Amino acid sequence: MSADDSRPQTQRYVFRFGGGTAEGGARDAATLGEKGAALAAMSRLGLPVPPGFTISTDVCGYFHANGHTIPKGLEAQLNAALAEMGLAFDSKFGDPANPLLVSVRSGAATAMPGLTGGIVNLGLNDATTEKLGQTAPDAAETYAHFIETYAVNVLGMDEGVFEAIRDDHPGGPNWAAVVTSFKAAVEARSGKPFPQNPALQLWDAIGAVYASWMSPHAVRHRTSSGIPDIPGAAVTIEAMVPGRALAQGTVRTRHPSTGAPVLNGDCLVFAHGSRDALPISEAQRAEAPSTETSSPDLFASSSANPALPLPPATSLESLQPKTYALLSKAALKLERHLRDMQEIEWIVADDQLWLLQARPGRPTTNAALRIAVDMAEAGIITKRDALMRIDPRELEHLLHPAIDPTAEHRAELIATGLPSSPGAAVGELVFTPEAGERARAQGRDAILVREDMAPADVRGMQAAVATLTTRGGLTGHAEMVARGMGRPFVSAVRGTRIDEANGLLITPTVTLREGDIVTLDGATGKIFKGRAALIEPELTGDFAKLMTWADAVRRLKVRANADTARQARQARLFGAEGIGLTRTEHMFFAAERMLVMREMILAENEAGRRAALTKLLPMQKQDFIELFEIMAGLPVTIRLLDPPLHEFLPHDPREIAEIASDLKLDVARVTRRIRELSEINPMLGLRGCRLAIVHPEIVEMQARAIFEAAISAGEKTGKPVTPEIMVPLVGFAAELVFLREVIDRTAALVRTESGVSVAYQVGTMIELPRAALAAGEIAASAEFFSFGTNDLTQTTLGLSRDDAAPILAAYADLGIIAADPFLSLDVTGVGELVKIAAERGRRTRPELKLGICGEHGADPKSIAFCEEAGLDYVSCSPFRVPIARLAAARAGLGRG
Repeated sequence: MSADDSRPQTQRYVFRFGGGTAEGGARDAATLGEKGAALAAMSRLGLPVPPGFTISTDVCGYFHANGHTIPKGLEAQLNAALAEMGLAFDSKFGDPANPLLVSVRSGAATAMPGLTGGIVNLGLNDATTEKLGQTAPDAAETYAHFIETYAVNVLGMDEGVFEAIRDDHPGGPNWAAVVTSFKAAVEARSGKPFPQNPALQLWDAIGAVYASWMSPHAVRHRTSSGIPDIPGAAVTIEAMVPGRALAQGTVRTRHPSTGAPVLNGDCLVFAHGSRDALPISEAQRAEAPSTETSSPDLFASSSANPALPLPPATSLESLQPKTYALLSKAALKLERHLRDMQEIEWIVADDQLWLLQARPGRPTTNAALRIAVDMAEAGIITKRDALMRIDPRELEHLLHPAIDPTAEHRAELIATGLPSSPGAAVGELVFTPEAGERARAQGRDAILVREDMAPADVRGMQAAVATLTTRGGLTGHAEMVARGMGRPFVSAVRGTRIDEANGLLITPTVTLREGDIVTLDGATGKIFKGRAALIEPELTGDFAKLMTWADAVRRLKVRANADTARQARQARLFGAEGIGLTRTEHMFFAAERMLVMREMILAENEAGRRAALTKLLPMQKQDFIELFEIMAGLPVTIRLLDPPLHEFLPHDPREIAEIASDLKLDVARVTRRIRELSEINPMLGLRGCRLAIVHPEIVEMQARAIFEAAISAGEKTGKPVTPEIMVPLVGFAAELVFLREVIDRTAALVRTESGVSVAYQVGTMIELPRAALAAGEIAASAEFFSFGTNDLTQTTLGLSRDDAAPILAAYADLGIIAADPFLSLDVTGVGELVKIAAERGRRTRPELKLGICGEHGADPKSIAFCEEAGLDYVSCSPFRVPIARLAAARAGLGRG
């Protein structure tokens, strides 16, 4: 890199730390990066930190804006800081006789995958290694380790090149020979010898850090995480501690799995010549004596230290109690100051403890909850801080069964697909919905396997504990239904074939038969042969406290999408404040109801349809009674029948013959009727309000069932029910006017027959661009709008969610989109339509109630948009209600 004179010489780029002082702001991660800010804080606290300095994030922006040049003044500031570091250890950077070695690490204001990894022992070369070898027999090994990390992180070489060279020494590496081979590999790859000039090594390492800020992985992470505006990367350079290393390791200030305030980590104790990682504390050793831990990689191992006998079961606490006590004191002090769990790297050299760096810990979601609640209750952070600290999406792991990571089991991984609905389940393979229903009736858990899901297969999903398909994606209708049910679902299991006729699931490694036991993990997309141990979700006291704090500050209400009594109960358990969407079509998929539904559809005149609808009426009424009773006066939004009728009909000749037999109809007549109902593009065909207008008798039946159920439930619970009747797919105000008259007329009939007047609201689902644009006219007949963002996204983008997976994957890779619009709301397009509809609708009816009920109802980014747009509520699947509650609270706090 070349220097540039375009900036004033007074610009500060280098901020020093060590010796109990530090330059820069107390918590200025924006300037120093997370690592640099932590080291500055540690030094100010008087903790033993090796001297060093951080080059600010300002240089990162300058580096990219000015063609890989450096600003004037940086080189002088850096050299002065290096000289001062050398004084602390009586050494000098680049001096072959008494070299100062340094570590170089990247950092940003927040954790940033894709940045260059750490480099240690920078400054080594052939001459300094030879000098060090006079007192340290492992100098060649240390040099080899430096060459490898430098080549990988600065030159972009593959680690496999160096692994292969080490593998050529199966009896133990000859490190001098390895160094020679490593340097030859570097020269072959770069066309230049491995750099011997320490200054050149350092500047190239600094340049690599700043260049990595724009690496595809780092850019993708910032885009997908919604953090494009953080200032850039910082570079932290720290002196390597000289002297004989006695021990080193990583310590966490809390238990990463439970959040308990106990030290946890691993270390190497070189005084005993051991290369095995040991636990930090005796409590940790007793808890998991056989736990496999990772060895620290800050320094090359010290094989020159004398090998003393190591007790078979021991820890740092028992071997070096003084070190353990010092670490405990430092850990507590640092955690309270930085107000979060910390992960600290440390070393003991010549009986002196040094803390090398600290970063926020990486606890499990359960542990993070406990830490946040503990610190809030102790007054270390505020309740607002606690809410903002927990990522709502992480709560999903707590709300479903999961594979027990600590249990021993013999389940064998056989395939992997897309994690389309979280949770884990164990069951026997079945290949048809009927087989799933039989298994459930006999008390056996089944996992339904299909190539793809048809609407009629929903009953099989309801009967099974989990579903697997070889096609599909993350955002298809079946996957959405599974999430609503809270059932695990793995889709698009590539390389796997289904032979339904013979009951076989054929994977690349094994063929399974119907009845074989498998474990399915919907959180990871993994399929296992055999039975894995599961753990049930536990909503701990910390979880409940955090939810209480969230509910106290959020403005947005949170409802649930629920079609069954089971889903409604689950929704109430998770804190839903009503039902935002009941999809009535899902109530007809049970075998006995499906037959009556098909009878209605196949009828060739209104009289035949009404006869079948009379049979369906008590079924619908009972469904609604259960929902109203469970919600006990809370709002319940019921969507009238939405899908095209042909979705309820079979297409296989065998099934057609069975239906004809059951209904005592001619097969040819049934076949002809199915053909008449088929559509080229049913999603945009005779469905929703269009179906209701063509066949208003369907609306009459459903409305009657709603009103009669409201009367019955109100009398039983003593709490009046005010149902919200939602008309789907409205695009013209006249459509809603027509159907509202049908609903109002039915309400009047029920009032006359029962003597009871039911208060109710009529509204519509906004799922067409025209509806959003005509919202002012439509609101004249609607008390509420519910934005069906699944279909609104489809109709706005002109993209079917069931076919979108490969298209969106390609678009994401090319950078055309930052996120799947079916998972996180397309704010620029779909969101703008929502804003238009909200503004125009409320201009006509100021008290218009607004909510969304699509899959976006539990996406934190989409919820933040709903808060900004002034919506009243979001609705999501029952198992995602806690996610929405926390996200709504954070959205409100962020807005304030």
